[in-house]
Amino acid sequence: MDFQQAWERALKETNIIRSRVSSLHTFDDTRVPYMFLSPSLINDGDTVVRKGEVVVQRPSLILPPNIPRFEGFEFEQEQGADQSSVINYLLVRGISVPSLTYNNKTSSLDVFEGEMSRAIAHFANQLERQEDVSCGLVAGHEEVWQFSVLIFICSQIARNTQVDIKRLMDDLRRSL
Repeated sequence: MDFQQAWERALKETNIIRSRVSSLHTFDDTRVPYMFLSPSLINDGDTVVRKGEVVVQRPSLILPPNIPRFEGFEFEQEQGADQSSVINYLLVRGISVPSLTYNNKTSSLDVFEGEMSRAIAHFANQLERQEDVSCGLVAGHEEVWQFSVLIFICSQIARNTQVDIKRLMDDLRRSL
């Protein structure tokens, strides 16, 4: 699957089932845990459960606008593209991602014995019972999981924009 097909498939098939309730930190790094569910490519009728977190890090150097750094997304292995190819691809399509470091760390890869609908219900219920407000639940296709996780992270950043502006204004008022 080429880069264009992978991106289009992720856009079409990514379903953010449960967004993170907690807002992202404006001035510090934020850990964004997620569960990514996808139909198994090996065992028909089962669901692959990828658990991980993306650490959204503030850059220590001032970077040009819309030049993010993606670490741990394995674009090289699975999509045959390096980080600069991903950034260029997104920029050409008018998709701007804040100049932060997005460090993905997959903590486990398991199989849920059951179809996607059962897995979604199971894990949504589990997160609700645990009152976990920081973990997102995302579904999509296993071959394009990286793009689906990026779509999830960008949706969280977009939701956080008003909070960030308010925090920046408050910080500016305090410093004056």
